[in-house]
Amino acid sequence: MDITENSFGSSAKLYTLENDQGVRLSVTNFGARIVRLQVPINGVYRDLVLGFDSMAEYLEKDHFMGATIGRVAGRIAAGRFNIDGKKYQTPLNENGNTLHGGPDSFETKLWQSQKNITDELIAVTFTYNSPAQENEFPGNVTVEVTYSLDNANGLGVDYKAHSDVATLFNPTNHVYFNLDGDPSKSVGNHSLQIDAHQFAPLDQHHLTTGLQQTVNDSTFDFRKPKKIAEVFTTDNPQNQLVNGLDHPFFLDKKHNNQVAAKLTSSDGLVAVNLTTSSPAVVIFTANFGTDFSLPMRRGLFKNHGGITLETQVAPGAERYPEFGNIILDSNLQYHERTLFGLDF
Repeated sequence: MDITENSFGSSAKLYTLENDQGVRLSVTNFGARIVRLQVPINGVYRDLVLGFDSMAEYLEKDHFMGATIGRVAGRIAAGRFNIDGKKYQTPLNENGNTLHGGPDSFETKLWQSQKNITDELIAVTFTYNSPAQENEFPGNVTVEVTYSLDNANGLGVDYKAHSDVATLFNPTNHVYFNLDGDPSKSVGNHSLQIDAHQFAPLDQHHLTTGLQQTVNDSTFDFRKPKKIAEVFTTDNPQNQLVNGLDHPFFLDKKHNNQVAAKLTSSDGLVAVNLTTSSPAVVIFTANFGTDFSLPMRRGLFKNHGGITLETQVAPGAERYPEFGNIILDSNLQYHERTLFGLDF
């Protein structure tokens, strides 16, 4: 196992981790993001995630792609929340709401880097000190994100954080998977399984409503593997609202090592098994419209050409505490872990 380091433009660095099975994971300190994930299939490398080849391209085309999202992933309605009776207002950067922590948040920062190689795994830890009042969030928050790769072909993502005062904290990673290796092709023929009997419906502004709705007898029932394409053609108003999926699923897992979701390529040669300590996963099927086309590393990124598996507390938890607690108190150490297990 080894880690190589290269320039990624400006002051950004690209770290490529390779295990003994030939799996290659590339990450950068720009936004603490996943850039590339490759596995050997019949002697040919297949790229399983979408990305660009430089920091400049991410800034120009899509600064969220593959990045660590924070302080709060998803939408904060009207940018308003309360902690201990004090009201806060964060900047609005999407249709009157605060999206993914607000403008120029974690995804645009250059993080500090530390490499680690042991007999069991290889890892890179990125650290960022988010100052108090960054995008009007309270507290000085130190955040660590560690990407690791082991010889069982597990890609680990560990989040750690602490704050000097109570604040909101609910990060995730925004990597897009396309296990066929072609972002111009819809993920509709991928198979998806999610261990969840409830999901969070959205209102017309794509905000969660506080409901935890059963998946029974609906297109949201992925408890058995099925093709994703159904959500693109159904008359279910929730799917039509976003032209696919952009919804949190509340995971039924009984323990953190239980597979919570599984994504399989259309040819059946590659699968990602998701385990996580987080209580929910947001599934987004890159619903950008039929005219969408974005040049990237392996061709054109088209509508529905990727899918995210964003582990976190369901968005809206600052309004609906039954979703989970996203207040990080000053006496707490935050730690959540997600593992993407690769089968090929």
